[in-house]
Amino acid sequence: MSQFDVLCIGNAIVDIIARCEDDFLVDNGIAKGAMNLIDAARAELLYSRMGPAVEASGGSAGNTAAGIASFGGSAAFFGKVSSDHLGHVYTHDIRAQGVAFDTRPLAAEPPTARSMIFVTPDGERSMNTYLGACVELGPEDVEADKAAAAKVTYFEGYLWDPPRAKEAIRRTAGIAHAAGREVSMTLSDPFCVDRYRGEFLELMRSGTVDIVFANESELKSLYQTSSFEAGLEMIRRDCKLAAVTRSELGSIAVRGAETVPVQAIEIDQLVDTTGAGDLYAAGFLYGYTSGRSLADCGALGSLAAGLVIQQIGPRPLMSLRDQARERGLI
Repeated sequence: MSQFDVLCIGNAIVDIIARCEDDFLVDNGIAKGAMNLIDAARAELLYSRMGPAVEASGGSAGNTAAGIASFGGSAAFFGKVSSDHLGHVYTHDIRAQGVAFDTRPLAAEPPTARSMIFVTPDGERSMNTYLGACVELGPEDVEADKAAAAKVTYFEGYLWDPPRAKEAIRRTAGIAHAAGREVSMTLSDPFCVDRYRGEFLELMRSGTVDIVFANESELKSLYQTSSFEAGLEMIRRDCKLAAVTRSELGSIAVRGAETVPVQAIEIDQLVDTTGAGDLYAAGFLYGYTSGRSLADCGALGSLAAGLVIQQIGPRPLMSLRDQARERGLI
């Protein structure tokens, strides 16, 4: 029996979330709906201009790990923090959610990463991220026992920005595949895809990555097409399994000749889309590592995503396992 269902690798980031109007984004030169990498000075400036905010441990793959644990799955996480206040907050939060997190923290500089997330009235989130300690994640942080023991390793495309993290991911993927495991990734963001399109396609076509998660915009960016259907056919050929989300239109999973559409759940109110894709991946991977059908995997992903967008913050505030049981999904 595997020690872990999923090993997640990602940027360990503390989210600082505040509401704002669209004019605020324009006035401060913030690209709406995207993840913008910023330096320390820009981080200080935006923080000084934020309204009342909520601090919560985040980071894309960390959110996925927390979601898997909330479903009752076993999850581990690789990510770099510093030995500062936010680093201690992050470490406490992810461990308290039941995730195995043992990456050695930095002794001092740079500080733990933080992302200032501005949520507009339509629920869209615009992220401004100072990576800080995240860029120090490297191959020496790979715990071979966890890499070999996880059924699926999952990493975020955002990790392709800090260069040494690429080495860590490739090393982990090699260990996982040698142990007969699978490797998955999320494309993370259309702008991220624009930066690394060739490398992402190489990861898929070389078999380094078996399973890909994307939303519709990321899929179209990856294949530089305006046609969702064309993109879906291309990703079907390039990887073993792909799950593509389409917001209120639900999602589609493709594997070989198999195509499985999944409906989105009905929600009462869209509050904050932060973490929607991360939690979809959590539900899907929980189902996948439990041996469930693609339809069930997609339904679990839709449930997790639908619940998280009705709250502020990217990590579930309720037991996803209980919610899935109530709906007869597990």
